[in-house]
Amino acid sequence: MPPPKDVVKIAIQMVGAIPQLIELHQTKPLASVLKDVCDAWSLPNAEHYALQYVDGRQTYITESNRGDIKNGSILRLTTSPDQEAERLYSGIQSNNSDVKIDSLKKLASLSHDVTFAQEFINRNGLKQIFYIVEEGSDTGEMLAHTLKAFMELMEHDFVSWETLSAAFIKKIVSYVNMSVVDASIQQLSLSILENMVPTSRLLFELVKKEVTLDRLLAHLQVTNVQLQLKAMALLIALLLAATDAERRDMMEYLRGKNIRQFIHKNIIHSFEPLGDEMAHYLYVLQSVSLNLCERRMRTSMDPYSQEQRDLLQSLRQTAFESESEAPASSFSTERRRSLCAKEFRKLGFMNNSNPAEDLRRVPPGLLALDNMVYFSRHTSNAYSRFVLENSSREDKHECPFARSSIQLTLILCEILHIGEPCSETAQAFYPMFFGQDHFFEELFCICIQLVNKTWKEMRATQEDFDKVLQVVREQITRTLSLKPTSLELFKTRVNALNYSEILKLRQTERLHQEETLAVPVLELRERLKPELLGLVRQQRLLHLCEGTLFRKISSRRRQDKLWYCRLSPNHKVLHYGDVEEGVHSPPIESLLEKIPIADMKMVLVGKECPHTKEKSSGKQNKDVLELAFSIVYDMEEYCLNFVAPTRYEFCLWTDGLNVLLGKEMTSERTQTDLDVLLSMELKLRLLDLENISIPDAPPPIPKPPSNLNFCYDFSHAEQ
Repeated sequence: MPPPKDVVKIAIQMVGAIPQLIELHQTKPLASVLKDVCDAWSLPNAEHYALQYVDGRQTYITESNRGDIKNGSILRLTTSPDQEAERLYSGIQSNNSDVKIDSLKKLASLSHDVTFAQEFINRNGLKQIFYIVEEGSDTGEMLAHTLKAFMELMEHDFVSWETLSAAFIKKIVSYVNMSVVDASIQQLSLSILENMVPTSRLLFELVKKEVTLDRLLAHLQVTNVQLQLKAMALLIALLLAATDAERRDMMEYLRGKNIRQFIHKNIIHSFEPLGDEMAHYLYVLQSVSLNLCERRMRTSMDPYSQEQRDLLQSLRQTAFESESEAPASSFSTERRRSLCAKEFRKLGFMNNSNPAEDLRRVPPGLLALDNMVYFSRHTSNAYSRFVLENSSREDKHECPFARSSIQLTLILCEILHIGEPCSETAQAFYPMFFGQDHFFEELFCICIQLVNKTWKEMRATQEDFDKVLQVVREQITRTLSLKPTSLELFKTRVNALNYSEILKLRQTERLHQEETLAVPVLELRERLKPELLGLVRQQRLLHLCEGTLFRKISSRRRQDKLWYCRLSPNHKVLHYGDVEEGVHSPPIESLLEKIPIADMKMVLVGKECPHTKEKSSGKQNKDVLELAFSIVYDMEEYCLNFVAPTRYEFCLWTDGLNVLLGKEMTSERTQTDLDVLLSMELKLRLLDLENISIPDAPPPIPKPPSNLNFCYDFSHAEQ
């Protein structure tokens, strides 16, 4: 007969004693369990003791988390959190430096536990930590343990960051600004400041004033990758917390210091591989930088602004100054206006008498005008050639420069997600972005010439305008997906992907689609599908056995804490546990937490997950919802919560978990992978039928013969 669900068999250890094997009744009060354990070892004052996990993070057992104890768990009888907090509170005030350092080291290791942290904070322990930092002159091991303990205690959100004293903050800032100080102390100090910045405007202004951008840039230039990462994290936190005007000024200053070229050379192309965290920060920096264009993108042209009108006129003058320069002064006002209208028509404005009307469309607004002016000033030869070449064509075949520029600017804004908020988890940045100071404008200069080239290849007329821009969008997106490392490489590849290449790609895709829609082929697909779905299931389970590194994300910030989860080779147990940065594939034995597959009840995704409900807010980024999933397990329906690093990992994990539960794989990746496998298998099977049209219906079955005398009689042969 199986044991009741509310009874678990566990072992309890104590230094210098024989371990106890007990049956823990989950309905029995924890105080009574402790009393029984202490009595077995003849220990008085059971209230001074507590149970703690031996492995993993060594969390204290409380009434709220005791449900997590599994059969076979090994616990330790140790000093209770309140007694330990009292002892360490006294220890960190000791005059003996060895006792003080040991107490701070123990404090740093225990502070991750919420029960202990609450007890220590209730004793006003943070005040003592503030005192050690503010009054101390030590910059060695003692300070490192103090800052580590402070960080762990603040993680629990029992105390607001806004309660920190100015003296404490200035001391932390001083460690960041010191030239000679231990790297671990600078890393912790940068992390503390990074956490402070988003919590209040006052703290943001204080950190921005005390930690200069020059100092952060100096930290970015060190060879210590972790210090580099923490400096980048603080820089990103400052940029995200700044107002639009402050952000613009900060980015302008960083541009003056050539931060992009430095990142391109020393971070993206460094000898060290780029970590996920740094990739995310580079994505955010790219997004913040591109979003500086949003204000101009959402501002329509003001026909009464002299500055904007001058910019518009400069386009005409640059293109036609040799034609209109000499006689313009002798023309009457009416004639001059007529000449201007004619030249604006040649430039490709739809409203040539009042071209400002074309730029009132938002988006792209004034950003289109900025791009046209940049193109005319920085690549004047290409600009003049574009305009004059199209002026000499027949009216119906000329490529309208202004109209094309306005639409192209809009396309680039959509492709580069200008005006959209930063994702909390994305890591997709373009390496070539960091190779150029005026990336958006330079990209426009390449692409507007691509429009003219594609227009000529398509022999387009005005009626084909939308078709040409659709092809150009496809050329740009296909080339960007190859992640070119420089704009020169982008230019080479996008020009190589001409209209005939696009037609070939489209034709190949269309033929493949037509080929696979024939009735016999569809029947063959259906026959092959079960076998290939089995292959997909097998791949999903293999991926779960390899495991994945997940990040813990709080509502306050993107955290550095990592954990790993993988499936056992026999597909019966999920193993998971915390890991350190830099560990990519920990052995299964080091993952101490377990969930038997037999205990799994269901998989929740998106908004159904408990960790997305807890942190839901109006500003909740949709990407976190798209990557969140949870495993519901055990009779008590506990949840193990995940936020996948990418959509690909999300699909593989949710599919794999559904396979383990005996359910259908529901992710979009399943259909994609199945289509790829079916396509390959069909092509192999249809190789012998190349250039032979496959009939929609099988050939008719002939009538049976009138007699069967044509059959060979074997009996005569035997004789």
